[in-house]
Amino acid sequence: MTHRRRVNTTKYEIIQAASKAFMEQGYTATSIRSIAAELDMNAGLLMYHFPTKEHLLAVLVEMLCDFQWQMIKNMVDEGKSSLLAVCMELATMAAMCEDDEIAKDFYLSAYSNSLTLGIIRKNDIRRAKMVFGEYCPDWTDQQFAEAEILVSGTEYATLMTAGDEVPLEVRIAGALNSILLTFNVPEETRRIKIDKIMAMDYHGIGKRILGEFKEYVDETNEQVFEDLLKK
Repeated sequence: MTHRRRVNTTKYEIIQAASKAFMEQGYTATSIRSIAAELDMNAGLLMYHFPTKEHLLAVLVEMLCDFQWQMIKNMVDEGKSSLLAVCMELATMAAMCEDDEIAKDFYLSAYSNSLTLGIIRKNDIRRAKMVFGEYCPDWTDQQFAEAEILVSGTEYATLMTAGDEVPLEVRIAGALNSILLTFNVPEETRRIKIDKIMAMDYHGIGKRILGEFKEYVDETNEQVFEDLLKK
């Protein structure tokens, strides 16, 4: 089928179409050409706005970082501390990757692409300073950045091994202990937080986050996308 070239398609419409394709067909299975075809648009014009598929993924990852964190913080209310929320975030991501192959493809693509990994690390470094600052009072920005390299590697390994012979709860507990230890969280505190996470329905929370994120992207207005593209 030959598609006419649409010159009035906005970046907003492109991102919406890409999001739908990534979430329904999978990031890896989706191509720039298929997104352009869905929009009845010339692929070259789409690539003028977003040179690669990774640039589209980057916008969605930026949105997901904020959305996922705020949603988990609201669900896991610890008052001033967000330590339990940090733990729950990894548990829910691992559960999503265990339960949903398309979600797994999306998260692993985000962690394995340099552009989107940079976004994840930037957000996590900012958060780590707030959450773990009391355990690392003398750390410099460079030390937090170096720690995040280790943490993001641990997170990726935990998500990547979904479906492995090692039970999910064992992988989550081990990863959380390693991450909290990286930031000097005392053993007793680590044990309490990990035990709390293991007793919670992180599978259910993960499914809820994934479903509500899809709705959020569908309902987000054009100005939000424009603001993200300026970052």
